[in-house]
Amino acid sequence: MKTVSAHDLADATPVPQGVQFEDGFQQELQTLFRWRRDVRRFQRQPLPAGLFEELIAIAAQAPSVGLSQPWRFVEVESPVRRALVRASFARCNETALAAQEGQRAELYARLKLEGLSEAPCQFALFADRATQQGHHLGRQTMPETIDYSAVIALHTLWLAARARGIGLGWVSILEPEVVTAALDVPQDWHFLGYFCLGYPASEDDVPALERAGWEARAEPQSMIVRR
Repeated sequence: MKTVSAHDLADATPVPQGVQFEDGFQQELQTLFRWRRDVRRFQRQPLPAGLFEELIAIAAQAPSVGLSQPWRFVEVESPVRRALVRASFARCNETALAAQEGQRAELYARLKLEGLSEAPCQFALFADRATQQGHHLGRQTMPETIDYSAVIALHTLWLAARARGIGLGWVSILEPEVVTAALDVPQDWHFLGYFCLGYPASEDDVPALERAGWEARAEPQSMIVRR
């Protein structure tokens, strides 16, 4: 089996079947995985011109069911639309806080759960469930694979951004119908998430919720079931 380096592939030449990346590249990839964080605190510094489009182009290389490429990235620049999203978060966050009890409530109140006021770039991800691309291959019995494909594209973007020193935060404490209406998208587009993108205000290889004592990572072996 031939071993190649990242430098060997810099010109984007095809990789022959059976090629394995060198150990150094694999170690750097593990470092990228470890330092990928769900960022909540951002610098206000704007991103370089064209970077968002570059990240989308990388995300578009992700696999998708039937080569449907159903992901739809909506960059949100309008102050009015951003304000509607922030208002939705505030309502949902207040409800979530009220549902907590005792020390959990105190801890939840201290958590930083979004970066909507600081992140210079914000976008929403939708899955186009009505897309004809791919001719419905692979999703007749599992139509939800359209949504899964869009999430894979998002994760591809996430890693590409982190490799460039850019952080991403997934804001899930929102009202999907409110965000969908605020962004005025086609009715067949299914809302998957709202994201903040920018330079992190700090760096850490431990998830913020773990550092705060909200939850701890499970051992990988505990996630394996054999039959």
